[in-house]
Amino acid sequence: MTNESAENMDTLQPLVQVKDHNIALLFSNYLQSLGIQAQLKANSEQGYMILCPKNKISQAKTEFDAFILQPYADKYQQAAWDRAETVTLNADDFSLLANFKENFLAHAGIVTLVIFSLCWLVFLGSELGWAQQIFNSLQFYPQLSVDAFLAEPLRLIGPAFFHFSWLHIVFNTMWWWQLGGSIEQTLGKKTLINILLISAIVSNLGQYLVSGANFGGLSGVVYALVGFVWWFGYLAPERGLSLAKPLVGFLLFWLLLGFVDLLPVNVANTAHLLGLLSGCFLALVTVKVIGIKVKK
Repeated sequence: MTNESAENMDTLQPLVQVKDHNIALLFSNYLQSLGIQAQLKANSEQGYMILCPKNKISQAKTEFDAFILQPYADKYQQAAWDRAETVTLNADDFSLLANFKENFLAHAGIVTLVIFSLCWLVFLGSELGWAQQIFNSLQFYPQLSVDAFLAEPLRLIGPAFFHFSWLHIVFNTMWWWQLGGSIEQTLGKKTLINILLISAIVSNLGQYLVSGANFGGLSGVVYALVGFVWWFGYLAPERGLSLAKPLVGFLLFWLLLGFVDLLPVNVANTAHLLGLLSGCFLALVTVKVIGIKVKK
C-alpha cells in the first residue's frame, strides 16, 4: 500500500472490496507494477477496499477478473517482491466462490445482469422440455411484414435470447457479462441498451434476409460489443475502455472461420458481421457525434 495523503485518496474510486488483507495487498501491488495507482482502505466490518483512479477502473477490473481465477500465479508474487512486500497466500485466505460472486455483481450493472439472467432462464426452460414452444415465441418473423411487426414488435430482438447448446450460451453470456458490464460501468445504461437494441435488430434482420427465420443467439450483439469496445478504445483511449489486440484478432479470426465454413457447428455469419459493423459504427457515433458525454 502506498503512503499517500488523505486528499489524494479522495480522487481515487472504489474498485473492489475483499475480506483478506493479504489478497488486497497482493493485488494492490500488482496494479502498481502495471503503473496503476492503487491504495487500500480498511473497513473493520467488511475488509479492505482497493481504490484506483477513475480512468483506470475498467482496466483494473479486467485485471481483477484474471487475478481471482489464479491468485497464486508467479506474476502477482513477483510484483509484491519488486515492491519489497512479499505476501504469502494460504488456502484459507482466498474463497474463490465468495470473491467470484462479489466480483460478478460488482462488474455487471442492472442491464447486464437482466439480459444475462433472461438468456439463462430461456435456455434452462428449453432444457426442461419447452424448447419448441419458447423458440416459436421468440423466433424472428416467419414472414416479415408491417402487420407482423405491429402485432409482435418484440420478435425483432427475440432470437437474441434463445440459445441452442451449453457451449453457445456460455460463450455468449460470458462475453456479454465482460464487455457489456464494462460498457455499462463506463458509459452507462442507456449506451448499453442502445447497443443491444440496434445491434440485435440489425443482425437479426440481416440473418433473416440471408437464411430465413431459423436462427438464434446473442452472438450478433456480442460482436457488436466487441466492435464497440475495440473502436471506442481506439478513438477515446483515455476512458479506459478497450480490448486487447490479440483478443480482437482471435475474435476476427473466429468470424472468418465461420465464413469459410471451417467450424464444426452452424454459425450465423451474417449476424456476426453486421453486429461487429454496427458496434464499430456506434462507437464512432458515441465519440464523434455525442462526444462521449454519456453518464450512468
